[in-house]
Amino acid sequence: MKKRIIERTMFYGAKSNIFEKAKALRNNMTAGEQKLWDELKVNKIKGYRFKAQHPISKYIADFYCHKAKLVIEIDGNIHDNENIKERDEGRTFEIENFGLKVIRFNNNHVLNNIEEVINEIKNNL
Repeated sequence: MKKRIIERTMFYGAKSNIFEKAKALRNNMTAGEQKLWDELKVNKIKGYRFKAQHPISKYIADFYCHKAKLVIEIDGNIHDNENIKERDEGRTFEIENFGLKVIRFNNNHVLNNIEEVINEIKNNL
């Protein structure tokens, strides 16, 4: 029964429509997301389990580790737009209110410096 409670709470009240969107996003990852996922899946980093495109309340985190309470976001160039930056800050604030930590990487950084990205993730676990 305890496992079932953990499974429910790790989604922070996400509704069914968010789960449907997350599934679609898992099937259409960006190149950067896919490259990082290849490193995160199957508990490759310190044995921590990550989920790709994970529902958290009304949001979908690119990657989430429940044990570490860590959210990883991969941002494309559109996130350089001032309006998008403001939206991202609000989203981060709301997610962090659940007691989670959010770290962000630029898509190009993931594609060109995956070792650096992995080290930063390890430092946050």
